Amino acid sequence: MIPSTIKTWQMTVPGTLTKTEIPVPQLQPGEVLVEVKGCGVCHTDLSYFYMGVRTEQPPPLSLGHEISGVVVAGEANLIGKEVIIPAVLPCNKCELCKTGRGNRCLAQKMPGNSMGIYGGFSSHIPVPAADLCIVGNRGKVPLEHLSVIADAVTTPYQAARRARLAAGDRVIVIGAAGGVGSFMTQVAKGMGAGTVIGIDINEEKLEFMKGYGADFTINPKGKTPKEVKEIFKAYCKEKGIPSNYGWKIFEVTGTKPGQELALSLLSFTGLLMVVGYGTDETSYMLSKLMAFDAELIGTWGCPPEFYPQVLEMCLDGRIELGPFVETRPMSQIEQVFDEAHHGKLKRRVILTPDF
Repeated sequence: MIPSTIKTWQMTVPGTLTKTEIPVPQLQPGEVLVEVKGCGVCHTDLSYFYMGVRTEQPPPLSLGHEISGVVVAGEANLIGKEVIIPAVLPCNKCELCKTGRGNRCLAQKMPGNSMGIYGGFSSHIPVPAADLCIVGNRGKVPLEHLSVIADAVTTPYQAARRARLAAGDRVIVIGAAGGVGSFMTQVAKGMGAGTVIGIDINEEKLEFMKGYGADFTINPKGKTPKEVKEIFKAYCKEKGIPSNYGWKIFEVTGTKPGQELALSLLSFTGLLMVVGYGTDETSYMLSKLMAFDAELIGTWGCPPEFYPQVLEMCLDGRIELGPFVETRPMSQIEQVFDEAHHGKLKRRVILTPDF
């Protein structure tokens, strides 16, 4: 059934959510209407809602960009297909798109930010069809769980690609137990990393990661970067692996302490991927990059063409979703936002429409 209205939770102004209905727009050629089955709650949503980060489409609009669902209207060959909607949709026409950097397309659209008033915390959403990730045979994995692929899993995958992660590589993940960091840890191990060291201040979650990709963990709480480095070096010595060259570091927290720790661990021929976003400035003597012959690289999103590879990793067990997500009815969105904002959630929450 094609509805006449979209039921949705709109951010009318930052800090306020209102349940409302908006008309289903006339679909343009190449567009489809997706019935939302799940939408993940991301730190980015909280930034728009609580922290005054501006959305390209000013409020009122619906937030939410980690979306899975079923196509119910539009392109005939897609109707009935289960899909994941990429969090960033490139124009596929510009120079950046044509040269393999479409993830940073300057004309890209993002649900819940720059795709008009439409976002994932809704019953339905109109989206371009070209870059949808068709799910196919998902086995026993719930469709709603796959929504987090759209950001929390594909962003780490793109970071690993940009880091040229290869079998046998030595990896450090800072923020290894967080909403994105837990998947960064799994992606690194799933892509063949020989050693993965997880660093995080949440001891309970950090211990849990030992069963999901982390070979060794360090809790830096109350420790200086120098003290963390000594623990790291002692582990390397015990395992007979070098501590002073060749490590690929993924900084996922976006915090100043996390970034400072990452920079302190960067050494000869190493590589630091900046995955997490934060607004604090961090100082560093850039000449160290020259002396170390090291690299410092930023990463943003993930091109839609790589979603099928990530989906495959989530379906074949290299990346586990179930232990890291929980579903709640979308009617609890205000409570979930509040819990997420105050750090009370133990898993990434996926909201399922119950209008």
